[in-house]
Amino acid sequence: MTRSIRPDAVLVQAVIAGALSFAHLHDLASAAGQTGWKAWAYPISVDLLLVAAWRRLRADGPSRLAWSWFLIALTASLGANVATAGFLDLAHPPAWLRFGVAGWPALAFLGGTLLAHSSNAATDRGPVPPAPTAPALEPDITTPDTNAVPIAAAEGPAALPAADPAPAPAVPAALVAHARKVADDHRARTGVRIDTDTLRARLGVPASLADAIADQLT
Repeated sequence: MTRSIRPDAVLVQAVIAGALSFAHLHDLASAAGQTGWKAWAYPISVDLLLVAAWRRLRADGPSRLAWSWFLIALTASLGANVATAGFLDLAHPPAWLRFGVAGWPALAFLGGTLLAHSSNAATDRGPVPPAPTAPALEPDITTPDTNAVPIAAAEGPAALPAADPAPAPAVPAALVAHARKVADDHRARTGVRIDTDTLRARLGVPASLADAIADQLT
């Protein structure tokens, strides 16, 4: 089956731009003193270095090496386009242009060699071995000693020191006399002895103080 060929605007634009850049590089090399086949080899060298750096970026991801040589080749291509647009007198090229064109083959050879033979740092390191894991502690399955007595059971609960009884609060004599009057009044009205709770309520004193007063009333 014959496949239909449809023109691609991007591809056509790339072919036109590549042809113009190729011609400008050839003209610049010819103006710098490179004649014959050597003038045609310069644009091929620049374009191949550009393609090699781009393929390295696509294959291994962004890297300083690939980006450096991609920018060098791109600068050489753009420089040729600008130089042949009338910014330089190609009939009398400057010395630095001759120097740059003459040194380009060695620079392109270095860049192509590095791009082709230098591997990615991630692949050089290889797989990282997993860190050794600590051995699991085996449970102690030894037979327990049935004759052993637990320390806590053998010694028994620790005896707590006996707490000292709280001292009885001191009762003023005037309060005892007033309490005695209250107790006599209660006996006269009810015929029974006043209890501690009633005494505490009548005097408005704490329970401990009421107990101490009741002891003195007996």
